[in-house]
Amino acid sequence: MNNVINLKNRPLGKPGYSDFDFIIEPMPQAGRGKILLKTLYVSIDPYLRGRMNDSKSYASPFELNKPMVSGIVAEVTQSEHPGFNKGDFVSGMLQWKEYQLSDGEKLLKIDPEAAPLTTYLGVLGMTGLTAYFGITVVGKPRPGETLLVSGAAGAVGSIAGQIGKIMGCRVVGITGHGNKARLLKTKFGFDDAINYRDSPDITAAVASTCPNGVDVYFDNVGGAISDAVVPNLNKFARIPVCGSISLYNLTGDHQCLSMQSVITGKSITMQGFLVSDYASEFPKATKQLAAWIKEGKLTYSETIYEGFRNIPQALIDLFEGKNEGKMIVKI
Repeated sequence: MNNVINLKNRPLGKPGYSDFDFIIEPMPQAGRGKILLKTLYVSIDPYLRGRMNDSKSYASPFELNKPMVSGIVAEVTQSEHPGFNKGDFVSGMLQWKEYQLSDGEKLLKIDPEAAPLTTYLGVLGMTGLTAYFGITVVGKPRPGETLLVSGAAGAVGSIAGQIGKIMGCRVVGITGHGNKARLLKTKFGFDDAINYRDSPDITAAVASTCPNGVDVYFDNVGGAISDAVVPNLNKFARIPVCGSISLYNLTGDHQCLSMQSVITGKSITMQGFLVSDYASEFPKATKQLAAWIKEGKLTYSETIYEGFRNIPQALIDLFEGKNEGKMIVKI
């Protein structure tokens, strides 16, 4: 038999265990042109929360009473497909099932000898690519500039900050935990860090840690933290808008600072982006990320939960900030 996790309810506020349904279905068998995949690792990401809502966005919402979908690394256990062999490892957007069939479309073969399998969900996957394009293409940092990263101890933020250091910036990170603030400086090489929970005046804290102002603000969180950054932005600052995790679980109306006058007065560029916008450049970017890792210029951190039934708990804990770097579930 095969274990499956369906979306049972659309959450109001933070998702809870009751929003998921654990079901058992017959074990699938690979027919002609199909492969049977065994799930090994599941990627847990903030954007999943948005797709749990029934609202129009860049990606269609998850359907109720059907499996959730996210980045997954899987092993081919049966193959009736000429392009895949038993024992191959692949990554792709797949359902929250222990076993599932695929026709091989949009699957990427990966090499466990070249890098750990988990990295294809993190630093060498969508996480690393998001940081890479957000910094290099949207942020366009120059040597000597100040880069400020919110959600800095998370999967994308920690890599974004390191890329900024590689490009010659002074890098400051914002996080919500003292131990993570220390980690940003000791493991990821940030020049300074702000624990916003211990900072009654975040605007003043940014001014103190960024005395020359902020040239690039990599925005992972939105909301009040991003509002507090605005007075510290320099003329011609760039804001790559990666996400707004602080708003994903809010219910009802919420107000944010109006940016129009600041953008005009300081000639600021504020740009949202999706990593899929740069799909044609993925191979080149992945090669560069892998080279930086090999050269010791780029490191990464992973939080790994174990067990198929812990997938929902990992998502819940992600919004509690219980992850260090990339959140992954090992099956």
